[in-house]
Amino acid sequence: MLKVTKVVVSAPGKLMLLGDHAVVHNRPCLVTAVDQRIYLTAEILDEQILELNAPDVQIEKYKKNIKDIGTGDIPKGAKFIEIAIKNFSEIYPIEIGLKISTKSDFSSSFGFGSSSASTVCILKALSELLNLGLSPKEIFNIAYKTVLDIQGVGSGFDTAAGIYGGILYFVGGGKVIEPILVKSLPLIVGYSGLKGDTPTLVKMVGEKMKIFPSILPHLFDISTACVEEGRKALIAGDFTRFGEMMNINEGLLSAYGVEIGRLAAMTHAARDAGAYGAKLSGAGGGDCMIAVAPNHKTLTVKKAITNAGGQVLDVKANAEGVRIEK
Repeated sequence: MLKVTKVVVSAPGKLMLLGDHAVVHNRPCLVTAVDQRIYLTAEILDEQILELNAPDVQIEKYKKNIKDIGTGDIPKGAKFIEIAIKNFSEIYPIEIGLKISTKSDFSSSFGFGSSSASTVCILKALSELLNLGLSPKEIFNIAYKTVLDIQGVGSGFDTAAGIYGGILYFVGGGKVIEPILVKSLPLIVGYSGLKGDTPTLVKMVGEKMKIFPSILPHLFDISTACVEEGRKALIAGDFTRFGEMMNINEGLLSAYGVEIGRLAAMTHAARDAGAYGAKLSGAGGGDCMIAVAPNHKTLTVKKAITNAGGQVLDVKANAEGVRIEK
């Protein structure tokens, strides 16, 4: 007998710290969960239908029969939740109806991984409603399959950040998911005002690897070295050294061809203003950059990012993973 008929779940957004793009090619990365969250309310219905309201992505009163989940025309804003339910139901048959609503602390334009966070939320909610007690890794496996089903490419670092929270050392596909315990990470986040297209950029870098097979793997190896050094620096609280790894990683991202002028201007402005290091975060082509700076330089760095055309976001790193709100 089902004990829970309604649940509210939240999951954090994410920002890539080191290892962008290389993680898709079986190299490690460092990723942090951020304190901007997606909230999902799931309620059991007597009728076997899915009803979805997600106003942040222009989905209102979307309805579909549970047996038709994953088929037919699926609106972009509903795709991750619907395909996640389909993948879940293939392992754990769903014989209930679901009323789902979502709201977000952040815009889907920021590149914080709103799709992955909502995927994590619905899987956690289903585990709770059906009293399954799925482990974080079991949720990850379904969430990662969902990302691949929809995007065709991806490493799963964003879903891992949403599930586990904190700062993670992650190897593509969830081969390694290792929490990095740090007291703090004074991250400064700047939004470029431009939306990056992650699947397209990931595929572009993949094509470059085919064209330059004697070059790109070596760049990925350098990325791995940056991640390993960065992990040591974070654990030691050595932000000067961590910042240097960020700067080297940004050079790699430029070489991959995913750094755009706005992001480059913002990162260089941050460094010129006294940041230990700065880089774009994620696939590139837009979205956000990040910087680490001494406390006495924080305001100067934020002003420099703004003057370079960015919008400084009030975001904190090392946030809690997916959780039941009530």
